[in-house]
Amino acid sequence: MKEIPSDRGARFRIKHAASRTLCFVEAGFTLIELMIVVIIIAGLAAMVAPRLVGRTDQAKRAIAKADISSNLSMALKLYYLDNGRYPTTDQGLAALIDAPTSAPVPAKWSGPYLETLPEDPWGNPYKYRYPGTSNKTTYDLYSAGADGIEETDDDIKNWK
Repeated sequence: MKEIPSDRGARFRIKHAASRTLCFVEAGFTLIELMIVVIIIAGLAAMVAPRLVGRTDQAKRAIAKADISSNLSMALKLYYLDNGRYPTTDQGLAALIDAPTSAPVPAKWSGPYLETLPEDPWGNPYKYRYPGTSNKTTYDLYSAGADGIEETDDDIKNWK
């Protein structure tokens, strides 16, 4: 008669029919088995980790692109539809939160167009210029990127 336990760490009780003796055998993992599992997990981590390391900067750039091309641009377009013009450089993106009080004061401001002004993923405010120097008919909207310095290679902007 054999009793089979429900988990691996329990004892097996084996009853021999002829001798009527009980023998207990400990079941579990040996040190070698545990070491092999640890080595396999470490090997998998060593293969996967390098692929994930460079992704944080890539993700931050994608967030900044999304903010510029959709979130802020949509709010600026709504402002334009209501007022017939974009906020000036002096009014800035704050005009999307509170009605501007400096000239030209919009007569049909229907905001707020954003709940809060977003910062870029590096904690800096987005830059806004109207009329734009790169987009002559509309506005320039950009992030100074990870280095926080304007007009460097890591800038993310709404023009090419």
